[in-house]
Amino acid sequence: MTDKTGPNTTVVNPLAPPWLDSGDNAWQLTAGTFVAFQSIPGLVVLYAGWVKHKWSINSAFMAFYAFAAVLICWVLWGYRMAFGYQMLPIVGYPSISVDIGHQLNQSILETAVLDQNFPQASMVYFQFVFAAITLILIAGSYLCRMNFTAWMIFVPLWLTFSYTIGAFSIWGGGFLYQRGVIDYSGGYVIHLSSGTAGFVGAWWIGPRLPADRADAKPSNITLMLVGAGILWTGWNGFNGGDPYAASPDAGVAVLNTNIATAMSVLTWVWMDIIFFGKPSVIGAVQGMITGLVAITPAAGVVAGWGAILLGIGSGTVPWVSMNVLGKTEIMRHVDDTLEVFHTHFVGAIVGGIGTGLWATVPGCIAFGIKNPGGAVFGNGKQVGIQIYGALFIIAWNIVWTSLIMIFIKYVCRVPLRMTEEQLEIGDFAVHGEEPYTFQYYNRSLIEKRQSVAEIHNNRPPSDPENSSSGEGVIMGKDPYTGEKNGEEIQPVEKHE
Repeated sequence: MTDKTGPNTTVVNPLAPPWLDSGDNAWQLTAGTFVAFQSIPGLVVLYAGWVKHKWSINSAFMAFYAFAAVLICWVLWGYRMAFGYQMLPIVGYPSISVDIGHQLNQSILETAVLDQNFPQASMVYFQFVFAAITLILIAGSYLCRMNFTAWMIFVPLWLTFSYTIGAFSIWGGGFLYQRGVIDYSGGYVIHLSSGTAGFVGAWWIGPRLPADRADAKPSNITLMLVGAGILWTGWNGFNGGDPYAASPDAGVAVLNTNIATAMSVLTWVWMDIIFFGKPSVIGAVQGMITGLVAITPAAGVVAGWGAILLGIGSGTVPWVSMNVLGKTEIMRHVDDTLEVFHTHFVGAIVGGIGTGLWATVPGCIAFGIKNPGGAVFGNGKQVGIQIYGALFIIAWNIVWTSLIMIFIKYVCRVPLRMTEEQLEIGDFAVHGEEPYTFQYYNRSLIEKRQSVAEIHNNRPPSDPENSSSGEGVIMGKDPYTGEKNGEEIQPVEKHE
């Protein structure tokens, strides 16, 4: 809509510039919000339920902190490094994305020479949630022992020196983009990089306590399923938003995402039944994750039958990797807490090579890329291109994750691992908070060694002014009966 104020003057309506497609913009913002929900609360509650109760707060907080920290780094320099003007074949010039003129203008990926029918602000936000979830996925390898201060330093450094490189190289117009690597929505940029960085970083940090590794029962499997459900449904925005339009291919990506994930879950469950005799809920969640990862690089370029094949592959290959290779001594030497290597690294390799095999010509055209399909359609070299892209992402993350860990440990002089006391006690020692307010599991461990007063700057634990909120009823206990100082308390008469 325009307003003509004179014979030679045309004023563009700022509410409806000619390049704006309100449907595309609405879907892009919605898709980005879906992906944000995958991180907070999705992975927050998934992690909190997956780990031992004494690590619920720390694990959830690592995810919550990363989400906030990545956003500020992203708008100050990260987005332009990943999607701006080329500085090197692997990265763009760092620059801010907080100028109002930049935010209101049409979204343009300068190096890739692509434009979208929505404002730059929508693209900055959409790409931010992908960067954030990548760091949160890495955290899954480091849970239950990484020093929180070290994590605070790690997040901006890894975002800057690793994530932006992969994003620019494959999506932003860099050399892998020019080579024709297909990564529809982050199989390499997000999952392969997080699986590599998680495994390498876990080696640098060191393992959990032997007792925590031997007894790693989840604190709340039901809560895990809540997080898993958010993760699965949120993937509709994860893959459905990457055509950058409310297009037919977006619908294909959403459908294929769910087909592959469902097939992967069923395959993983049957593998558990065949080899272990019982279906496992945690195994089903792992199968869900590997299905989501494997379909990500292929979502809108494969047909439905390709999604089924990817689901079968992601339900078997990572299963074997986790339950056979993962039991070997060399793999056990690295304590990857939530098996991110198997679910994301191996799952991404399955998806990346599967894309090279089963990408369709119509799917590539619908996505707006020039690749003539995959090997099944006569383009066998696509498999080699996919492997080439994977090798670059793996090598870059091995080197830079190691360099960042070395910098934190030896230059910043910040320990990568918590102290032995913190590892023994958990959340209360690290954050002064309990995962379940009315049941002080962690605090009881402290009280065996030293008084709560010493933990709280020598304040008397009985001082009501310094008491924590929620001190009183113990969850799961009848308030009218119980124990006190090892002695039975006689039931108190209940008054109606």
